[in-house]
Amino acid sequence: MPTESPVFQAFCGAGEPAFANRAELECAKVLDYYGIPWEYEPRTFVLEEAADGRVVEAFTPDFYLPEQDLYLEITMMKQSLVTRKNRKLRKFRERYPEARIKLFYKRDVERLAERYHLELAS
Repeated sequence: MPTESPVFQAFCGAGEPAFANRAELECAKVLDYYGIPWEYEPRTFVLEEAADGRVVEAFTPDFYLPEQDLYLEITMMKQSLVTRKNRKLRKFRERYPEARIKLFYKRDVERLAERYHLELAS
């Protein structure tokens, strides 16, 4: 978990974001640098419920860009291990067809890191 706590100008969520990993922090810095308003994990979506209404599976996208009405999910898993993440996104799109979401895979984040000289290692 990153210990760095930059002051974000474009962050429009409540409280201070507590990023799960360095890649999320660096992506937040890019959004902030370009003045793109963003929120960090603002909403959890129910994907599956038991017969009694208990939540069995849920999904919380990493970022929400309110001006684009777009959710972003960042994954640093190897491409061969993202099957579960892709399944969750498929369920998300089926259950919430009006919501827009983009998944950034490890290779996408690495390309951003290379282009913007980001530090992804914790």
